[in-house]
Amino acid sequence: RHGVVKNEDTFKTSPFHFDLWFYFTLQNWVLDFGRPIAMIILPLEWFPLNKPSAGDYFHMAYNVITPFLLLKLIERSPKTLPRSMVYVSIIMFVMGASIHLVGDSVNHRLIFSGYQHHLSVRENPIIKNLKPETLIDSFELLYYYDEYLGHSMWYIPFFLILFIYFTGCFTPVEEESRMPVPALLLMGPSSLYYWYLVTEGQIFILYIFTFFAMMALVMHQKRKGLVLDSNGLFLFYSFIITLVLIAVWVVWLWNDKILRKKYPGVIYIPEPWAFYTLHMNNLHAAKESL
Repeated sequence: RHGVVKNEDTFKTSPFHFDLWFYFTLQNWVLDFGRPIAMIILPLEWFPLNKPSAGDYFHMAYNVITPFLLLKLIERSPKTLPRSMVYVSIIMFVMGASIHLVGDSVNHRLIFSGYQHHLSVRENPIIKNLKPETLIDSFELLYYYDEYLGHSMWYIPFFLILFIYFTGCFTPVEEESRMPVPALLLMGPSSLYYWYLVTEGQIFILYIFTFFAMMALVMHQKRKGLVLDSNGLFLFYSFIITLVLIAVWVVWLWNDKILRKKYPGVIYIPEPWAFYTLHMNNLHAAKESL
């Protein structure tokens, strides 16, 4: 009986989920990318440094809305997917995003005190002069929860859920392997957000492994006579464009000696906020001095 169910699932079709992909892209841009911007541009008097910032409330909304949209996306899959893995991934996602909320809130508030994201914790002028020196260890622990543990528990389940959904985006009908105009319009903003997610989150390895897994699955299913439907194409092409954007970003900043010092590994992918505190802050300061 289980085999019959799987065969039926294989031949189900699903139209392009414009509403879900639109809400998903919109809330990613507003609640994730927009949260540090809101924190910076809104008057500091509205959100004192010892209270949650506007960006923190954006992050809280993101932590509630995104899991809901991911669950809705899984529910619309034409294929029966492993529910237990999905639920565990959602739980891990919420835990990781919540850990990140605390660490990111403090780290971004430090910008107002002169913290520079293009420098390591111990190299920051406002950190290295702290007394006693054990306080520096505490800030490094905060950085670890924000940039490593929080990101891992947030992004690994996120990409896993997208890949699980992707496994159900195949159809034997060639005519359904095309994207409607709304999908083409959403592809640019979606790809640009994934570029921000990968570069700022420093998760290129996770992203590229997910992309390679997608490519392997596409080739495997092609041998069975199956092709991607409109939702699968949207996700797959968005990842391809993301890879191109990352390559352009790296080439552009390839000879930046300061960023090279902060990202000395084999994989050199600077964070956008590190670029901002290094170059854009200096630009603003220069304009104010004129």
